[in-house]
Amino acid sequence: MRVLCTLLVLTSWTAAARAADWPVPGARPKIGLVLSGGGARGAAHIGVLKVLEAHRIPIDYIAATSMGALVGGLYASGMTPAQLDSVIVTTDWMETLADNIPRGDRSFRRKRDDDLWLVKHKPGLRGGQLLFPPGLLDAHRVDLLLKRLSLCVTTVRDFDRLSIPYRAVAADIVTGDRVVLDHGDLALAMRASMAIPAAFAPREIDGRLLVDGGIVDNLPIDLVRQMGADIVIAVDIGTPPSGREHLYSVPAIAAQLTTIAGDRNRNRQVATLGPHDILMLPDLGTITTASFGRAAEAIPIGERSADSALTRLAPLALSPADYEAYQAARAARAAARGIPRIDSVRIVNRSRVADGVIANRVPTTTGVPLDWARMEAGLDRIYGLELFESVYYDVVPTPSGNTLCVTVRERAWGPDYVQAGVSVLEDFEHPNFNVALAYSRTAVDRLNGEWRTGVQIGQEPAGWTELFQPLDHGLKTFVDVQPLAGERNVNVFDATGHKVAELVMRRYGATLAAGREFGTWSELRAGVLREGGRTDVTLGEPALPLGRYDTGEAFGQFWIDKLDELPFPHRGASLRARYAAGLTDLGSGSRYEQWDVEATAAATRGELTGSIGGLFGTTLHSNAPLERMFCLGGLGQLSGLQQDERFGQHALLLRGMAYARLGDFPLAPVYAGCSVEYGDVFQERPAIGLADATAAGSVFFGLETLFGPLCVAFGRADGGRNNCYFTLGQPLGGHRPGFRVH
Repeated sequence: MRVLCTLLVLTSWTAAARAADWPVPGARPKIGLVLSGGGARGAAHIGVLKVLEAHRIPIDYIAATSMGALVGGLYASGMTPAQLDSVIVTTDWMETLADNIPRGDRSFRRKRDDDLWLVKHKPGLRGGQLLFPPGLLDAHRVDLLLKRLSLCVTTVRDFDRLSIPYRAVAADIVTGDRVVLDHGDLALAMRASMAIPAAFAPREIDGRLLVDGGIVDNLPIDLVRQMGADIVIAVDIGTPPSGREHLYSVPAIAAQLTTIAGDRNRNRQVATLGPHDILMLPDLGTITTASFGRAAEAIPIGERSADSALTRLAPLALSPADYEAYQAARAARAAARGIPRIDSVRIVNRSRVADGVIANRVPTTTGVPLDWARMEAGLDRIYGLELFESVYYDVVPTPSGNTLCVTVRERAWGPDYVQAGVSVLEDFEHPNFNVALAYSRTAVDRLNGEWRTGVQIGQEPAGWTELFQPLDHGLKTFVDVQPLAGERNVNVFDATGHKVAELVMRRYGATLAAGREFGTWSELRAGVLREGGRTDVTLGEPALPLGRYDTGEAFGQFWIDKLDELPFPHRGASLRARYAAGLTDLGSGSRYEQWDVEATAAATRGELTGSIGGLFGTTLHSNAPLERMFCLGGLGQLSGLQQDERFGQHALLLRGMAYARLGDFPLAPVYAGCSVEYGDVFQERPAIGLADATAAGSVFFGLETLFGPLCVAFGRADGGRNNCYFTLGQPLGGHRPGFRVH
């Protein structure tokens, strides 16, 4: 009898579940969809949604976690499975998740950090303690992507008013509590729900610091029931715990911790499923949490998983007419939204710099719909100042219209930073090894003044300090003061390349300059340099003027820098032109005038990158002192010769390079290539030319490391001159970086 009663109940439930038997609106059971987290594996949810729509299965509520929160939130906002598919396939996930600030968005001041051979990742310093970012990635570009995708519903602050009522699950990293996000900024809710601890920086909502909900509830079945679901469709794409052979990176360890933390709760939730509920477990095989390059492969796997459950899903299907009405209602709710019109702008500035510094970079046009492309470009420029932990925008509805809120949050580990670096220039004849340490303080005032001090020890010891002070909210006009003291080693060679003497040039001085930046791509500056010192011989007989020297120089410089990278650029160009005049009125021991120009242009086609460039320097009256002469020799500057082997009053060099990236090594890109060079130095202006210049070239392997570019190369020049090179922290074929005062 008990079995018979159970069969009767199940039969009546199944009959009630058939769409054709629901003549009264609202009489059918409400269906809740639960989507778990799982990183890149979450693309399988899109395949499930495709099958549900194809078979007319309505969804009344969505509760989701992490990547499931992203897919579920966008679906609840009105996106179709086809649109979600397009997002997954067309998004460059490696670039989006890399969180690198594109060099084109960095301020010109920050681009010049590349000229120093200091490690770019810099911890903060406070009270004698080192501070580090709260996550390996801030995911600035993920924030912008989610906001762009959900922009049409950004003014919908109650998630029950989306096209499908929606909840996202996050975790309070302070208390460990589960936090259910049911209102506010949809993009921020999705971002908070997927903030894997240690891998992604947390996000603050309503005063709580939130991280990935997977650590407390990766499959929130009870939540969708609380929303009103009678039947639950749960899709679990959670990653099984990885073996030790896969735990090789910070993201992998962080994902493993999230998986372990969420497993117990997941099992408890699955145990609550009843006989009429449906659990799908897509077999995603080797697709891992971090396999975003394979995310598109997960979509058809999700479809197959849903297809295998069609026998149980079929009773939930609506009739074609009823499903059309259901979809029309969804579409109507979505169509009522759109790109919001901006009526006012508000800057929420949680930093030391003036509001005007932020506002100057934010497009502020009101009375028209938001231009998201301009807004993202503006926020990238703010983020490119490297002052802020997060830069974000939201559109908040108010009684007087929509307010565009731009919120910037100062780095929690700033504003004081320390950097270290190692520089090696080894030609196996005259090694040059230096170690440096620098201390920087940013935002010393409301206009983002910056003070930086550094010391260098090794073959060329030095110390310097610099105060860089912008003068306007646009941070365009500036003054720059930089005292310096240090030593430089100079080797003197004969015509055959044999070293005949070693010199040491001790110098001290300072520059005072003023200038203006134009956007992020160029700078014009002018100033004076006052330098004194002494050149002494340490070995051999150089037959050169030695002893004390004094330099007093006025200079002007224009610099364009649109290269996408400095060590191994793939596209863009740079041009630096400088004029300098030694003036006795400024204390110079001799009068001279010099021009020097250096240029590079790069382009990439397929896997191959080519660049062309060169440099030209000339002394107008051929009377520059030793310390101001031009040098050639070394890797990329007549490879095969010794470093700075040739020096003179004039120099001319043409250079071409080609290189390709070998394989896919995202943590340390490896390149192989070659260079050809042609040029020389000259002592008199009439002798300048290429007719009797030196031809040279090199083959090299290089990679970008934490300590800067590393290169191993073999060079050859006319006359059978060969040389091998090992460099670290040095740009390939460019001027040696260091603590120069100009």
